[in-house]
Amino acid sequence: MCYPAAVQVVILAGGLGTRLSEETGSIPKPMVRIGDLPILVHLMRFFSSYGHTDFVIALGYKGYLIKEYFANFANHISDFELNLIDGSIHYLNAHDAPWKVKLIDTGETSQTGQRVKMLGQFLENEFFLTYGDGLSDVNLDQLVQTHRNSNAVTTLTAVKPQPRFGSLEIEGDWVNEFSEKSLSKESWINGGFMFTRKSILDYIVGNEPLEDGALKRLSKENKLAAFSHHGFWHPMDTLRDKNNLQKLWSDGLSPWKPVTSDENFS
Repeated sequence: MCYPAAVQVVILAGGLGTRLSEETGSIPKPMVRIGDLPILVHLMRFFSSYGHTDFVIALGYKGYLIKEYFANFANHISDFELNLIDGSIHYLNAHDAPWKVKLIDTGETSQTGQRVKMLGQFLENEFFLTYGDGLSDVNLDQLVQTHRNSNAVTTLTAVKPQPRFGSLEIEGDWVNEFSEKSLSKESWINGGFMFTRKSILDYIVGNEPLEDGALKRLSKENKLAAFSHHGFWHPMDTLRDKNNLQKLWSDGLSPWKPVTSDENFS
């Protein structure tokens, strides 16, 4: 496969995940599993399928569990034979995830903006920036091209989320139109999957959320561009979201799964 030039990927994985407390009481939200893999690994495989294999992960709540997972990555994803006499391990099914992963503790109480700023010394001049709790089939090449065709500091992926409830059009006592969870005709939202220059750090002030701080300041200066994505996008904010993603995976209808991949695990 012919990959585009590799770009660093920054993933924010430190939040408390309070709306998914059924799962996050014992593990951080990015470690919640879809199928046999944490959602964080699904996300990394997606970026890797485009040739982006250099990851910087901002940790917070129970971040040591994410460190442990990657420190023992081969053991987590492979079958192996352990020789208890000499302690040697023979892997029965080889894994091949050609990734570099920096795992940086950015504190349990940090907001997303501050987490990005704390990563400053590890960041390249341009990088992807996303959250560790959502999946999409966004075309990353087109996202980068949109960004480079603009003068923006940051380009975000704009999505229209699936409404959680159906809608009615009523005239008098009669329903003229009934729509069961059709795609929203309302406003776009930030779906994450951003591409940014390192100069975004100049727009972060104190311990603030990224969207309420830096992104607002960039938009006021006309330095925030949008790449409109009309395909699949799904956050994992609640147990219902998690179950929806699990069903897609179980049914073989997971749009975020790479069609081809260099990683020999599923």
